[in-house]
Amino acid sequence: MTLQQTFSLVFLTLINFGNPQSFSTSSTEVQKAPNVILFIGDGMGHSQLSSALYFGNKKPNYLRFPVVGLSRTSSSSHKITDSAAGATAFSCGVKTYNGAIGMGPDSTALPTILEKLEDQSWQSGLIATSSITHATPASFYGHVKLRKQEFDLAEQLIASKVDFFAGGGKRFFFRRLDEKNLFPAIEANNLLLDTLELTAKNWQEGKRYGYLLAEDGLPPVEEGRGDFLTEATNLALDYFKMQEAPFFLVVEGSQIDWGGHANEGNYLVSEMLDFDRAIGAALDFAEKEGNTLVIVTADHECGGFALKATTKKVPFMGEVDDYDSLSYSFGTDGHTGTMVPVLAYGPKAEKFGGIYQNNTIYEKIISAIMGL
Repeated sequence: MTLQQTFSLVFLTLINFGNPQSFSTSSTEVQKAPNVILFIGDGMGHSQLSSALYFGNKKPNYLRFPVVGLSRTSSSSHKITDSAAGATAFSCGVKTYNGAIGMGPDSTALPTILEKLEDQSWQSGLIATSSITHATPASFYGHVKLRKQEFDLAEQLIASKVDFFAGGGKRFFFRRLDEKNLFPAIEANNLLLDTLELTAKNWQEGKRYGYLLAEDGLPPVEEGRGDFLTEATNLALDYFKMQEAPFFLVVEGSQIDWGGHANEGNYLVSEMLDFDRAIGAALDFAEKEGNTLVIVTADHECGGFALKATTKKVPFMGEVDDYDSLSYSFGTDGHTGTMVPVLAYGPKAEKFGGIYQNNTIYEKIISAIMGL
């Protein structure tokens, strides 16, 4: 059976279940993943992950994961992927060309995993420290040939069924080059937008909630972003707990990648530690609820980041490597082709062990949802 046939079979089965209550679990039925939280550390390779072990002030949350795998990240067009193709592999289950958002290699729009689940009455959410129209979050709701079409993606997000989103990108909604007024569409699509602060609401049935808190990307942690990523994750989980439906939440640590591109180790590590704190919030929720699959992975590695020994001067010996003191080094200011980690916790987490192509993560998630 081909991979596409497998996807078709899984979703035919999904359709036949008919309603969201079919995804609940009990001690007497096949174990499934009725809720999914997918964390994407943009640009996060093994050294980025390891940095949280050495530079944080406490044991990193990622050590709580019982299952570890490796993802092969090449796109259909290049050995080294960009974020658009990398995220589309997760959202649509196919490898595509660099720059594509929700498109196959032939530039045909493909349904995303969120769109398919939303049609089955699932709740959905997106959180990013970039603009919400940036490549990774956009790949879960948008369909454009080139990732730079962020004004188009803003309109597509408004028209989508995404229930909760938080990030930056106000300029793509309200300070548009085409001067288009999106407020009528926002109102028509039952979307309540907050552009001032990330605060809990008196959640209203049938309403969607969005938080746009910066003109483009949010400030780095080092420049005062605070605990946005963890707070947004907790807020989304609070929203979903008010609903009587399963949910799929995507959380991106966008600026791990930006620290890699800039070759700024402190920037990268502070973003990695921030990402790990948000992971901890999701794991706490999953442990308490007992019905949530949490997955952590990356679209690619960025920067050729390494944790190396710090050199020090020793009398009569000159400079030597101090193997008990770590510092940063970079091999490039771009992406690399190295495999990236996959971590999993919760129902069907065992599916995510091993070494596989990045688009296989899509198949594994659907299989976990179905209890297959």
